[in-house]
Amino acid sequence: MYLAVKNVQPLPNYQLMLTFANGERRQFDMTPYLETGIFTELKDISLFNTVRVSFDTIEWDNEADLDPEILYKNSVAMESQIASEPTADYGKD
Repeated sequence: MYLAVKNVQPLPNYQLMLTFANGERRQFDMTPYLETGIFTELKDISLFNTVRVSFDTIEWDNEADLDPEILYKNSVAMESQIASEPTADYGKD
C-alpha cells in the first residue's frame, strides 16, 4: 500500500508525527535509524527538527529521506484518532 505523507511534525526523543493522505496520524520512532549512514547526522536535534514534507515523503536539510511505505509500515497509529463515545456514569444514583 502506498500512502503519501501530507504533514510531519518533529517530536521529542526523535519521534515524528506523520499525517498520511488517508488522514491517518501515526507516530514514527527515528532512534533505530540514528546509527546508520546519513541518519547519524540527525542526532543533532537542530538538524532533526528541519524535517519537512518533500513530494510524498519527508526530508531533512542534509537531504536524508525515508520511503513513505517504510514510514507507514514502521509507525504506530495514534489512539486519539479513534472516536470515543461517552461512557456511562455507573456509580451515580
